Amino acid sequence: MVALRRDADPASRFVREGIGERCVVALADLTDRDAMLRVLVEHEVTTVFHLAAQTIVGMANRSPLSTWDANVRGTYVLLEACREHGAVERIVVASSDKAYGEHDELPYREATPLGPRYPYDVSKACADLIARSYHATWELPLAVTRLANVYGPGDLNWSRIVPDTVRALVRGEPPVIRSDGTPERDYLYVDDAVEAYLAVAASLGRAELHGRAWNAGWGRPVAVIDLVRALIDVSGRELEPDVRGAGRPAGEIDRQYLDSSAIRAELGWEPRVALEEGLRAAYRWYERLLAT
Repeated sequence: MVALRRDADPASRFVREGIGERCVVALADLTDRDAMLRVLVEHEVTTVFHLAAQTIVGMANRSPLSTWDANVRGTYVLLEACREHGAVERIVVASSDKAYGEHDELPYREATPLGPRYPYDVSKACADLIARSYHATWELPLAVTRLANVYGPGDLNWSRIVPDTVRALVRGEPPVIRSDGTPERDYLYVDDAVEAYLAVAASLGRAELHGRAWNAGWGRPVAVIDLVRALIDVSGRELEPDVRGAGRPAGEIDRQYLDSSAIRAELGWEPRVALEEGLRAAYRWYERLLAT
């Protein structure tokens, strides 16, 4: 397995847990076309999982240029390198449920128009459309995934609701909610997300499935306040959430959840880790991490 790396962060799991020692590390910048082509050719890459992105909504609102550079330019540079290489057999491009934007009719289905408004959401919709244009125009063997909010062990982005809540609980502090607690999301455990990516990659052995977009989630909207209370129950702490917001945070969508009937029916994928089980596993992982 070849892993692309631009920077070496000594605090990252990739370094601390020796993940880099279990794969071939290619030092390159995703936005550098020559570097991407070199990596593909030298390592004889035949399957690509394009997961690299600036993934934090708040960061995108603060720094849209770097977000668009990574998420949009990074996508078309990689796909152009794949097209020029000509030997890549499968490409899975990670889009997001955020690409749909905000709609009154829920859940999102793959045929729901992409109508984003905010920088992060726009960047993912652009990557989504660019990827599918590479299939439509040059028959690149790819598919796009639109996953629900992925959570679980390994996520060290402390601005996200699950890591931030768990860290507060481990410290014995009331978890802070920066909205009024009513925004709803569809949550998918990381192991189920991995299985979705693998199912989509396997589907690319069938030419008639090239160019497809696939939703993957539980299809069950969960309010932020309910998610936080579930984590409090898991922790065993007698604490109450510190609700500091009024309405939803600026630049974020209020309600999102996915219809995943297509990937279930056609690819045989379905989520297996229920929310309570996933939150319990995530809590224990963060608890061990924060104790070190």
